[in-house]
Amino acid sequence: MNGMSGPDRPLPADRAFVVQMHAGADVHQGRLVGRAVHVVSGQAVHFDSLEALLTFIGRVLASLPANPPAAPPEGS
Repeated sequence: MNGMSGPDRPLPADRAFVVQMHAGADVHQGRLVGRAVHVVSGQAVHFDSLEALLTFIGRVLASLPANPPAAPPEGS
């Protein structure tokens, strides 16, 4: 994975999250428990449902600038 952003770079770093599932979580049973961290800002949340996880991700993404800054030229 590279830090691509913009139309030619569909995976910008400011939209990256780490999701860590609790040892007792059971995705197949719908028991989602864990922690999510926004990679760039360090904002984190403990969640106990898919809805709580998606609410956190949605809140963080909504706070990002509408037009991400241009990526530096390659080799910089």
